[in-house]
Amino acid sequence: MSTFNVPTREEVTVANQAIFDNLNNALGFVPNLYATYAHSQNALGNYLALSGAKTSLNAKQKEVVNLAVSQVNECLYCLAAHTAIGKMNGFNDAQILELRAGQASFDHKLDALAKLAKNMTENRGATDAAVVTDFLNAGWTKEHLIDTIVLVGDKTISNYLHKTTNVPVDFPAALPLETVSA
Repeated sequence: MSTFNVPTREEVTVANQAIFDNLNNALGFVPNLYATYAHSQNALGNYLALSGAKTSLNAKQKEVVNLAVSQVNECLYCLAAHTAIGKMNGFNDAQILELRAGQASFDHKLDALAKLAKNMTENRGATDAAVVTDFLNAGWTKEHLIDTIVLVGDKTISNYLHKTTNVPVDFPAALPLETVSA
């Protein structure tokens, strides 16, 4: 059980209160994990700046990485959140399960991205050379590679925050990952 409370707007700094207000306006609520960042006067703003920074990956491609990384790191919060976001970006339940398993039989290029994100996370950055080669051969660039590394780091931060604090998940639970054939 969590020993961390989810701070309310009144319990955070004025700067974080403004961020809470922006999140409420944009999303209709402040996700518990974002609120947890606000235990620090700087972490929430810093994290949102990182996760919202410009990248060569589009929203759908980012979800491929977010789902694969969150599965490897077994983060129930991020799996739930990114399942919902993945659906908003056009993935169906079966595709989301496949992406979580680190593959995408439905799209060759996304398959290479999912395999890269999974391998990189499993190997803590010591990505297999063959996986990187396959990624580049699938049409991705070195810029995409670097941006994927940054996104893996971004998602790992949130995965670790939730796994350490275990704050309540406020998104619909993700389906259990079933064996997905290669």
